Amino acid sequence: MAFNIQFISHPSEGVLQILAQRIGAAFKSQLEVIDTSAVGLIQGKLVDMIAAADVAEKAAQVRVYDLKGSCPQHLTMIGIFGSVAAVKAALEAVEGAEGLG
Repeated sequence: MAFNIQFISHPSEGVLQILAQRIGAAFKSQLEVIDTSAVGLIQGKLVDMIAAADVAEKAAQVRVYDLKGSCPQHLTMIGIFGSVAAVKAALEAVEGAEGLG
């Protein structure tokens, strides 16, 4: 697998602030209505992250956001937000998807 995956259950307020800064206004304006019980983080090539976002959203009731970095044309990171079960299901779907990584 050519990308890194991390799962965070019940992220702290500080982690949510870091993620909000990297996502930007779109996330900050919706922070109160998005389920932030869990966060899945996936880092890899841009093409793989776009495909992974599609797989994740089709697999479970989650919201996916681009986490801005310093080198977006080569590596990027997405954040998958939702309930603990939904984020785990989305990450499992991404890990099992053919053609990713």
